[in-house]
Amino acid sequence: MASAISSETHRAGDYLEVDPGVAIYYEDEGEGPPLVLVPGWTFTTKVFDHQFAAFSESHRVISFDPRSQGRSTVTLEGNNYATQAGDLSKLLDHLDVENPVLLGWSTGSTATWHYVRDHGTSGLVGHVSVDMPPIGMSCDETDWMEGSIEELAGFYQGVQTAQGLRGVIIWYADNVMIEQEMSPELTAWIVEQSLSTPPLMAASLLADACFGNYQNEAVAVDADIPSLFVVAEHWAEAARPYLAEHCPNSRVEVFGGHMMFWEYPERFNAVLAEFLAGVG
Repeated sequence: MASAISSETHRAGDYLEVDPGVAIYYEDEGEGPPLVLVPGWTFTTKVFDHQFAAFSESHRVISFDPRSQGRSTVTLEGNNYATQAGDLSKLLDHLDVENPVLLGWSTGSTATWHYVRDHGTSGLVGHVSVDMPPIGMSCDETDWMEGSIEELAGFYQGVQTAQGLRGVIIWYADNVMIEQEMSPELTAWIVEQSLSTPPLMAASLLADACFGNYQNEAVAVDADIPSLFVVAEHWAEAARPYLAEHCPNSRVEVFGGHMMFWEYPERFNAVLAEFLAGVG
């Protein structure tokens, strides 16, 4: 069943200064084992409304707007996933979070895998990647990857202006993110999520994701801790064999579009709840 726009959701947030003059907005609700939710490219904590509602009674649920996204400081510095992973680390230290499950949606997984690159897996009890391949681009066409050079170059060129960025977000929402028919209200809600990030910063983050390769980190996660991939149907044909080869211990679930956790929250939350019950 398609999700409704959760416009009435209000959570108390706070800010953490991660660099001089740069503060990230975060939300921290509930008690219990920590579940840390990292939004994707240009998005905010609002995309996880259904996960906060479902899990904050049993878990400590934490999310944040990465720098230059949402309510966090827009800055020329650090618009890459190495810095985003560093900001995540500072937030976890600030909140005294121990033994979390990290969940990254889309390029949020790039940040969580970079966190693993920096810190290893020993402090984590689980990892969830929602619809993100570990490889941005690859010369091996059989790899599961974000896109071809031509596709990603077109995407990158499209986000160079405010008008272009808006157009890319609307197209991506309608064709990749959401399976239900797009209403003006839904389009406006998704666009509102993204357009706090100016084109310069959006392009920088996109380029970093396109050229990133986190296969080694995904393999390490697969070997060391419980791992779950939730994959959209549109690229299951590439994802399944890739994950069977490189991440054979990971659980793989396939359904919906890129925002299946928002559009089909009951199904997604059931999968996540079962995964969380088996970690620790």
